[in-house]
Amino acid sequence: MPAPLYPVESSPDLPTHADVVVIGGGIVGAFAAYYMAKRGMKVALVEKGRVGAEQSSRNWGWCRQQNRDARELPMATKSLDLWEQFTAETGEVTGFQRCGLLYLSNSEKELEGWARWGEFARTVDVKTQMLTADEAAQRGRATGKPWKGGVFAPTDGIADPSRAAPAVARAFMRLGGTVHQGCAARGVETEGGRLSAVVTEKGTIRTKVAVLAGGAWASSFCRQYGIRFPQAAIRQTAMSVATGGKDIPAALHTTGVSMTRRVDGGYTLAISGRGRVDPTPQLLRFAPQFLPMFQRRWRNLAPGGLEGVRSGHEGWSRWRLDKPTPMERMRVLDPKVDASVVSLTYKRAVELVPELRESSVTAAWAGYVDSTPDGVPGIGEMSSLPGFVLAAGFSGHGFGIGPGAGHLIADIVSGAEPIVDPRPYHPARFLSSAWGKVADF
Repeated sequence: MPAPLYPVESSPDLPTHADVVVIGGGIVGAFAAYYMAKRGMKVALVEKGRVGAEQSSRNWGWCRQQNRDARELPMATKSLDLWEQFTAETGEVTGFQRCGLLYLSNSEKELEGWARWGEFARTVDVKTQMLTADEAAQRGRATGKPWKGGVFAPTDGIADPSRAAPAVARAFMRLGGTVHQGCAARGVETEGGRLSAVVTEKGTIRTKVAVLAGGAWASSFCRQYGIRFPQAAIRQTAMSVATGGKDIPAALHTTGVSMTRRVDGGYTLAISGRGRVDPTPQLLRFAPQFLPMFQRRWRNLAPGGLEGVRSGHEGWSRWRLDKPTPMERMRVLDPKVDASVVSLTYKRAVELVPELRESSVTAAWAGYVDSTPDGVPGIGEMSSLPGFVLAAGFSGHGFGIGPGAGHLIADIVSGAEPIVDPRPYHPARFLSSAWGKVADF
């Protein structure tokens, strides 16, 4: 079974004009549309498949500050507040709660790293608690195992990937926005050197601004207009189990396996960082820029197969605006599950929490985590195409920081004071090397 996802009803008619068109209905695109609509803008959100159907519903659901890279931490902190505000303002259920995140370890090196991050966190007023062996054993009592130590991040939390993006899309529509599913954006038109329209498979929308929140498809879309956006997708597998365990923490991370409670009471299980790299034309083209990243992550990565080629999101072709595109042939990226990872994940989870032996596997799925060379997203207007705003490459962090990213995009488009400093995110940095700049996460 695939990752669960709540449905959203599409708007009946595609508008002929809009102030902004958002391309991509994941969590970032949905929040960007929501915050722009709150400012009175006429916004249309177009999605080739279903709202939230790709990585926005296939992630762990963590909304964290803990262990964030310094460049992303301000956005992560703002996002936690915005998750709460969204629920209060709209009444929509995203599953967000500040349950705290628990990290347990028997590695002195890992604990030392967490302690160093904790020292940094205190300089920016972020709460984090290093745990002694006794404290770790108490908080992790569901494991029934001794631990050398751990970390508890009390103000961090989780939300439900099956509900969040659809909830934001519904709130956006109540503000007057329109959502168009099964409607791929084939490309853009220009006048006088700047963006003038978005061409979709169902018609053209005249607009001066387009936000590309296309996830793993972003680089191939940018290539159509001579924009070089280095992006690589890592194929990762996760699963869910049904359990009624009362002592299992809502969010637990260990080197072996991580667990997140879902709204339905079940748990999502995954192995942090474990994934496959599918060889594709795009990957080969950008491989030199990703050497620093792969050097840091190679222990968790394995060679993939032809899934990336089959999916079509990392091709090197150009397409026409009057013909079907690769995005119409692959409405939702739903790659093959790595059965060996499912087996290993469940085995490790049962070893970690014996109570899970009584649980049943309810689903398993795979998804593509779109990464940049430094592991930090690219957000900003492209100088070579005025009116075209990129918001992609969230490197597995997009769900948690989705509200902050959406707010920043709205700030950029409207000219408002940005919620966080936008400079660390601007795509212009990809013109230089990522050596020494890869995010710690």
